[in-house]
Amino acid sequence: MLLENKTAVIYGGGGSIGGAVAGAFAAEGARVFLAGRTPAKLDAVADRIRAAGGQAETAVVDALDASAVDDHIDAVVEKSGGVDISINLITQEGIFQPLADIATAGFVEAIGKALTTQLITTKAAARHMVKQESGVLLFFGGSDAANTSPGLGNVQVGMDAVESLRRQWAVELAPHGIRTVTLLTGGIVDTFPDIPEMDAAKQSIIDSSPLKRAATMADVGSVAAFVASEQGRSITSTQVNISFGACNG
Repeated sequence: MLLENKTAVIYGGGGSIGGAVAGAFAAEGARVFLAGRTPAKLDAVADRIRAAGGQAETAVVDALDASAVDDHIDAVVEKSGGVDISINLITQEGIFQPLADIATAGFVEAIGKALTTQLITTKAAARHMVKQESGVLLFFGGSDAANTSPGLGNVQVGMDAVESLRRQWAVELAPHGIRTVTLLTGGIVDTFPDIPEMDAAKQSIIDSSPLKRAATMADVGSVAAFVASEQGRSITSTQVNISFGACNG
């Protein structure tokens, strides 16, 4: 197993992508700690993992509350002896409009929340990983320098901001043996609502790939598990492109 005896914390662990990543980690032997704000969603993911023979625990945590995040990660470390992997999969509040049409306050607030939760959760994990002199910090979304899609509003801007944060963490944490990697996705179509209004957006993601394919939740989970494992030990301070070539970050 790729992640046997590893401890992973997944913020947003009750979401669709969070659940997929948690399931992949657990299937590879990791003990996963799911954090989020909705107990029913967290429990549903944990139940699936346990039914498949994996180890999962849940906690209601507001990832915008630094004290709550610190208390949770301290409890995880006390219980498991350390933290090997941390990933924040809390979705940014997307405003899909032309920039000229977006209210300034809403634009700034959404990106501010995205950066705040990423900073809080990464600081909490890094505090313990520095003591261990090891660990993997995964980020999700990534920066696409070749973006040519109008109407993305604050979404790509927010992902670019988080990627800039990840790059700075990489510089500061590498001397402590901590790896930082972003999963560059280009859009995960099986997370989109199954409604006619989303068909064009799904097809656009598929059409932008040279292979005419789009990454799935299962793809995200399997790549995340590999990158976080010892087999991915040479991958750090970079983005891993899992967009089937749709992105050119």
